[in-house]
Amino acid sequence: MASDDCKGPGLLRPQIDRNRCEGKGDCVRVCPHDVFEVRRIEPADRATLTLLGKLKSLAHRGKTAYTPRAADCAACGQCVTACPEEAITLARA
Repeated sequence: MASDDCKGPGLLRPQIDRNRCEGKGDCVRVCPHDVFEVRRIEPADRATLTLLGKLKSLAHRGKTAYTPRAADCAACGQCVTACPEEAITLARA
């Protein structure tokens, strides 16, 4: 359920910094709109990682968060707060 602090669907969307994301899945657990999933990083996304990001990805079995349902985001910010790596921001859609 959306909280009173939610901005509403379509205004903001979650952006994931793949150099920081460790694919722990906290975003999946807290998102009330099922926006996130954690899976293996796509080769194109892996190619954009910094050296440190690539090492971090290897250490975490290549897992990262994706937002296949980003259009459903109500911008409640629970994912931003829950992410221990501070890898998620909300940006204008």
